[in-house]
Amino acid sequence: MRFYDYLMPSVNFFGPGCLSVVGDRAQILNGKKALIVTDKFLHSLKDGAVEKTIKYLEEAGVKSVVFDNVEPNPKDTNVYEGADMYKKEGCDMIITVGGGSPHDCGKGIGIAVTHPGNICDYAGIETLTNPLPPIIAINTTAGTASEVTRHAVITNTKTKVKFVIVSWRNLPQVSINDPLLMVGKPAGLTAATGMDALTHAIEAYVSKDANPVTDAAAIQAIKLISKNLRQAVANGENLKARENMAYGSLLAGMAFNNGNLGYVHAMAHQLGGLYDMPHGVANAMLLPHVCRYNMIANPEKFADIAEFMGEKIEGLSTIEAAEKSIEAIFRLSSDVGIPKSLKEAGVKEEDIELMSINALKDGNAFSNPRKGSEKDIAKIFRSAM
Repeated sequence: MRFYDYLMPSVNFFGPGCLSVVGDRAQILNGKKALIVTDKFLHSLKDGAVEKTIKYLEEAGVKSVVFDNVEPNPKDTNVYEGADMYKKEGCDMIITVGGGSPHDCGKGIGIAVTHPGNICDYAGIETLTNPLPPIIAINTTAGTASEVTRHAVITNTKTKVKFVIVSWRNLPQVSINDPLLMVGKPAGLTAATGMDALTHAIEAYVSKDANPVTDAAAIQAIKLISKNLRQAVANGENLKARENMAYGSLLAGMAFNNGNLGYVHAMAHQLGGLYDMPHGVANAMLLPHVCRYNMIANPEKFADIAEFMGEKIEGLSTIEAAEKSIEAIFRLSSDVGIPKSLKEAGVKEEDIELMSINALKDGNAFSNPRKGSEKDIAKIFRSAM
């Protein structure tokens, strides 16, 4: 016998215009001064998400200061710099604005200001012992779903390896998914974050920790993303596609936050840490190859995925239908402009051995449906080259 938990932020807002609640919610959380964690690009946008957040906070009587030094694949150095500003400015809450990097960095800052020692020492599952400051996560991309998860992914700058801190204490108190903030995002970013969301949904669906509750979210996420990602990439102003992608990303986050992930993420973290590769791009290039490796562990679910992605599987055997899921993933990835190979993205053969060793140590590896060796992981990396 086994039992499951199901974790999400206490309050979640979604739909056009829902950013307007941020001031009221900060008040409810007794916030007096918020550290807004974001990147320089988002901070620079006139009437953008950061500017609007500051305005809504001011209207609610909540002060704020902006930390905008978050880098893609946020580093431990970003976390420490943000933590110093949090303490120096006398902040009592954190508001993250952006995609996965600001959300993960904001969680890291929350850990750094409430826990002693080096943040790298807290890598693992449920290592945190103290409450974090209240966190409101405002999402601007349909991809990482970090705004609703217990995961904080940070890069150790000394080892160039990504590590994950998984804890219920990392959950934001409030998540905000306003598709109006996603309109007009560049096609490349839309493609990468969208494929990241699809990876979340697929890995959660086939995870050894999946259950009927996580399956329900994963299934709907796969359907929404498969039907809407191409349109969102083709026309960034397509609000309906943006809204559906926001829902797809949110549902995928709900699924993997509770059903966990697998080798795609364990391997992608190595590419992010060593090459600073965008996380969604790394996931997209690895996803079909890992799925092919995992297929024999649960061919029925891979056949399901093919159907969810719009493939016709009537009259096919289970294995033939499962193969259709790989074809569908390759086709979607190609249609939205993801690089076709790791070699094309600059990955070097000589790094595969080390990346394979570290991938099996990654916390996401333990819920993969098929158990492999370092040689197996290396073979998957090479198949994606």
